[in-house]
This record gives sequence, structure tokens and C-alpha cells, in this order.
Amino acid sequence: MVVDGSRQHVCKDRSKPGRLSYRKCHAYYGHCNGHCNSQDNGHDSHRNVRRRPRMLKRIKNPDVSKALANIVWLGLERLTQIAVAIAISGLLARYFGPDVFGKWQYANTLLLVLSPITWVCGAEILVPTIVNRPPGQLGTVLGSAFVLRMGVSAAALLVTWLLTGIGIATGFTDPLVGAMLAGLAVTMLFREPFVGVINAWLQSMTYSKPQLLTSMLTAVAKAALVYLLVRAAASPARFGWLWALEAAVIGGVLMLYYIHRHGGKLGWHIDRSLLRHFASAGTVFWLGLICMYLFLKLDRLMLERHISFADLGRYSAAQQLNENWITLALMLAQTIAPAFVYRVHDAVQLKRNVGRLIAMTAALMIGGAIVLDLLAGFIISRVFGPAYTDSISIFRWAVWLSVPAGIEAIGNLVVLKYQAKFVLLAKWLLALAVAFVVNLIAIPRLGSYGALIGLAAGYLAAASVNFYYIRFRLQV
Repeated sequence: MVVDGSRQHVCKDRSKPGRLSYRKCHAYYGHCNGHCNSQDNGHDSHRNVRRRPRMLKRIKNPDVSKALANIVWLGLERLTQIAVAIAISGLLARYFGPDVFGKWQYANTLLLVLSPITWVCGAEILVPTIVNRPPGQLGTVLGSAFVLRMGVSAAALLVTWLLTGIGIATGFTDPLVGAMLAGLAVTMLFREPFVGVINAWLQSMTYSKPQLLTSMLTAVAKAALVYLLVRAAASPARFGWLWALEAAVIGGVLMLYYIHRHGGKLGWHIDRSLLRHFASAGTVFWLGLICMYLFLKLDRLMLERHISFADLGRYSAAQQLNENWITLALMLAQTIAPAFVYRVHDAVQLKRNVGRLIAMTAALMIGGAIVLDLLAGFIISRVFGPAYTDSISIFRWAVWLSVPAGIEAIGNLVVLKYQAKFVLLAKWLLALAVAFVVNLIAIPRLGSYGALIGLAAGYLAAASVNFYYIRFRLQV
């Protein structure tokens, strides 16, 4: 451990020409300023010119400045989305009531399980391709990715509508759930083909501000429209189309921005060989993400078969707040990953950093869980109203899931650093299998609390795989 933050180096003593002497310059200055000859009284005989700190010099670097600005905008966008999501959930929960709100949450669960299917050719494939190809091939890269994603998204939308219609006809799917999902599912047609492709281009330039700013503004506008529909006593089935409208607006704005930046022309083309490459590359990561999202929503999928929609609405209300709290762990991981994990190549230092980050995250999540546990009654009653009193005890238990979720998020950084795609897939397959078995046993006996046990068991299984991989990969 560095005690005084200073270092020794060789510098020229100007008081004695031709002589080199060792001087100790504090790390704050970053380098010897040429005036480091000291007198016995400890004062500089020359002017004491303070040099700019090294950190400020790094911030002056254009790449670092862009990365920091990107992180700031990402944080603002995430906080805006969390605040808007909580506000909208509280508004809809009071307007719908527990039963209809449970159906709304179940329709959203189905959408979030289906959406990863459209994530073919993810950013981990598309962004490096954009960076490594000549600028003249940008239109071909984006055009090929767009066609692939649009084809998959359109197929996913049609299959969703078809299966929903069959489910309603056979009595397997509630008609209101199907009507809500019909509107929500249209978001798949705009998110990945339009928003995802343009966002990959922005990420390749480390400049996500246009997408993040557009997302923030449309989120606030969506909240205002939800309020207007509530005031107009609109049918619950209509609300899903607001999410589709939001995705369409974001996609349209980003496409116009791209065209504006390229002289008023789109200039996209299709390359069949690149199309085949995009279709096959990243398949393992894609399957891993599908398993991860299925694991995260498995509790509601399995609860729907055992409890009423009203009870599912109360459970979902608690989990809505809890998931936004857990999102903070993911924000923390995304923010600190480049400096403390991705850019560290020494195995000893990396292992030490990961250990400290896990301890820090665990302490943060435990502290937050204690506060949320104590304020559970106040938070639930203020956000969702008196009809959701039963959500309070569920929320008090659910907030403790943030501890294993946060620890898993930090350990996952090492898996992503080394692009261990098969480890990622195996981890979420294991978490999904463990949660399924635990839910199968616990939900019939404990209801909503059994689903929380299943989530906890899944997170612990995923974190265990992370720890095993870290120990195996960083053998020091």
C-alpha cells in the first residue's frame, strides 16, 4: 500500500550544473517540474509553480472525456427511466387495481421473455465490426445488421400474435393479457432493428448522448400520456400501444439523426456474406442472454399458474420496486468495469480489485436493503396505495435479493472481460434450472415467498459459477 503518495525519480538539480540527484516529487504533480532543488528549510528557491494534476491531464484527453460524458449520460438516462417506471407503475397500479395490474405485469413479463429472441447479432458483435471496418463500409455493416434484425423481429412479432390468438381461443391465455401483449409486442419491431442498430453506431464512436437523450424525453412524454389516458378512463388494453409508440418515436428520431450526419442519405446496403456472419456470430452469447432473462422472469411465469392475478399484481408491485433497486447494482458494475476490471491485465491486481468490488457492493446492497426494509410500508403505500398492503412483506424479503444480485453482477465482469461465452451460457442455464426446481417445490407450498426463494437460489448458483471461473482464470 502506498503510504505518502510520493515517488522517487531522477531529475536534474539546476543548482549544480551537470549533476543528477534523486528527488522526491509528490504524485499530485505527475512529473518533476525542474525546480525540485530544495533548501535545508524545505522551501523551493525558485517559484513554486503548481503543475496540473495527472488526473486533469487524463480528463483533457478527448477519448477519456468522451467516455466520462458517456457514463454521465448513461447514469442520467438510467435514473430517469427508473423514476419514470416507478411513477407509471404507481399510476397504473392505482388505476387498474391488483387484478388488472397483475395481468398487465404478466403481459410485460411475456414481452421481456420474448424480446431477447430479437437480440441476434448483439452489440458485442456489431460494435467491433463497425470499428474494425473502413468507414466506407459502414452502410453495408449497418444495412446487413438491420435486415437481419428486422427479419427476426418481424417473425417474433407474428409468432407472438399467432400464439396469443391460439392461447385466447383455447382458454390458456387471459383475453385481457393477450390484448395488452398485442400492443406491447410491437416494440420488438422498432427496438432492435432501428434503435439497436443506430445505437451500435453511436457506441462505436463512444457517443451515446443522442440515443440516451431521446430515451429520456420519450420516457417523460410516455408518462404524461399514461396520465392522460388514466384521466380519460381508457381501456387497459390501450396502454400497451403507448410503449410501441415510444419505441417507434425513438427509432424514427435516431434514423433521422443518422441521415442528417451522413449528408441527408441513408446509404445502407446488404452483403450476404456479412449477413451470414452476423446470423452465426454471437449465438452463444445470445442464448446466454435468453436464459438470463428467462431466469429473471421465471418467478412470475410460474406464479401465474398457482396464484390469482390479484396476488400476482401485489407480488409484481413489490418486485417492480425491487428490480429498479437491483438495477443500481448493474449501473455500478457498468460504471466501474472499465477502470477496475477491463483495463487491468495483471492477474494479482485484477483479483484484488474484484475482491474489493464484491465487498463494496455487498456492503452497499446490505445497507440499502436495511433502509428499504425499514421504509417498506411507507414506500409501498405512497407508490401503489392501500390496495397493495400485502406487497409490503413481500418487498421486505425481496430487497435482500439485491445482495446476491449485486455480487453476481461484479463477478460477471470477469466473465465478460475474457469473453467466456460458454461460461456465460452454462451459468444462466444452471441458474434457470436451479430456480425452476426450487420454484416447482416452493411455490405450491409458500406462494409468492417460494418464488423469492427460487430467485435467491438461482442468483447464488450464478454467483458460484462466477467464483469458480475467477479462481480458475486468475490462478495466482
